[in-house]
Amino acid sequence: MQSLSLTISSLRDYIWGPPLLLLILGTGLYLTLVLRGIQFRYLPYALKLILTRRDERCQGDISHFQALMTALAATIGIGNIAGVAIALTVGGVGSLFWMVIAALIGMATVYAEAFLAIRFRIKDKRGEMAGGPMYTIRRGLKSRWLAGLFATAGTLAALTTGNMVQANSMCDVASSLLPLPRLIIGALIALLVGAVLIGGIRKIGRVAGILVPTMALLYLAGGLIILAIKIDEVPNALLAIFEAAFTPRAAAGGFTGASLLLAIRMGVSRGLLASEAGLGSTPIAAAAAKTDMPGRQALISMTGAFLSVCILCIVTGLVLICTGVGGSLSPSGAILTGVPLTIAAFDTVLPFDRYIVILGALLFGYSTIIGWAYYGERCAEYLFSERIIPYYRVLYTLAAIAGAALSLDLVWSLADIANALMVIPNLISLIFLARVLAKETIPFLQLVKEERSLSKV
Repeated sequence: MQSLSLTISSLRDYIWGPPLLLLILGTGLYLTLVLRGIQFRYLPYALKLILTRRDERCQGDISHFQALMTALAATIGIGNIAGVAIALTVGGVGSLFWMVIAALIGMATVYAEAFLAIRFRIKDKRGEMAGGPMYTIRRGLKSRWLAGLFATAGTLAALTTGNMVQANSMCDVASSLLPLPRLIIGALIALLVGAVLIGGIRKIGRVAGILVPTMALLYLAGGLIILAIKIDEVPNALLAIFEAAFTPRAAAGGFTGASLLLAIRMGVSRGLLASEAGLGSTPIAAAAAKTDMPGRQALISMTGAFLSVCILCIVTGLVLICTGVGGSLSPSGAILTGVPLTIAAFDTVLPFDRYIVILGALLFGYSTIIGWAYYGERCAEYLFSERIIPYYRVLYTLAAIAGAALSLDLVWSLADIANALMVIPNLISLIFLARVLAKETIPFLQLVKEERSLSKV
C-alpha cells in the first residue's frame, strides 16, 4: 500500500506541473480579457442577485439561490478547512496568496462555465434539466470523445474529491469525539448521505439552502473573533503572505519555507478545490437553475468562488498564521496538518472555538458529499443513461466507507488526479467557445444596464 501511495503521489505531482498550472491561470486570464473583467465590474450586482432574483416561471428544477447553495455545498467543504492547512504546511504561507489569485481570475472561468452550461443544457427523459461541460463540449464543440472524457473524469472525481476526501477528514474529526472504528464512522456517514440522495436534486437543493449558509456564517464568525483578538498580528501575517508568494524558502507563522513553484502549485491546486474554478463541476448545478437568461445564473455562480476562497479561505489562512500553530506536533509526534491543525489554531485563542471547526468540518464535509453526488449522477447519466442513477447512488454511498478507511495522502492524491482529468477537457472547451460566450454576453450585459437604469428611476 505504501508503494502504491507513493506512485500515485508521484503521478499527481507530475500532472500538476507547470503546464497544467499555466493552462488554468492562462485560461482564466484569457476569459477575464474576453469578458472585460466581468468578475470585478459585476460582482456587487451578482451578490445582489443571489437574494433578490426570482425566476419561478422559467425552465429549471431549482431556484437561483438553491443552485448556488448546491454548488457551494460541493465547494465549501474540507477544502476551506483542511485544504488551506495542507497548502500552508506544504507550500508555505505564500500559497494563500496564489489561492486568492487563482480564485479572482477563476471567477471569469466560473462565469463562462455556467453560462455555457445553461446555453447548451437539455431536458432529460425524466423531465429534469441536464447540463455541464459534457453537454457544452458535445453540443458546442461537437466532440463526443472529449465530452466522454470529461464525464468519465467527473464520475471518478465525485467519488474521490467529492466523497472520499470529505469522508476521510470527517472521520478524523469524528474519531476524536467518538471511540468508534473508522469503518463504523464511515458507515454512519454513508447512511446519512443515502438518506438525502433518494430525493434527488430538489432534496439536495433544499438541504443545501439551509445547511450551507448557516454553517458558513457560524464558521466565519468564529474565525473573525480570533482575528479580532489577534488584530495586532494580522498586518504582519498579510505582509508575510505577500513576501512568501514571490520569495523562495520564505517561512512565517510557524510554517516552513517552500520553493516558489511549490507555493504556486499548492495554492492553485488547493484554490481550485476550494473554488472549483475550471473544474467544471459548478456549472452542472447551474444548469438546473430556473433562469430567463444564462448570464444571470452565471453571475450568481461566479460569486461562489469569491465567497469560498476570498472570504472563508482567507479567514482560515490568517487564523493559522496569526496563531503560530504551524509545525505543531500531534501526540504521536507527527506534524499536524489538515483539519487537526485548523482545530489547534482555533483552540489556541478560545477553547470553545474548536467545536466550531469540528462542527464545520462535519457539516461542510457532509454538504460537500451530497452536492458532489449530483455532479457524479449527471456525469454517470451522460455516459450510461438515466438507468444507471440508482446503481451509482449505491456506489457513491459506499465510497464514503472506503474514504474513511484509506490514508489521507492517498485520498488527496487520487482526488487531485481526478480533478486534473476534469480540468483539461473543460478548459479546452472554454477556450474554443470564448467567442460564442463573448458574443452572447454583450446583449445580456446591455439588458442588465437598462434594468438597473430603470430601477433607479
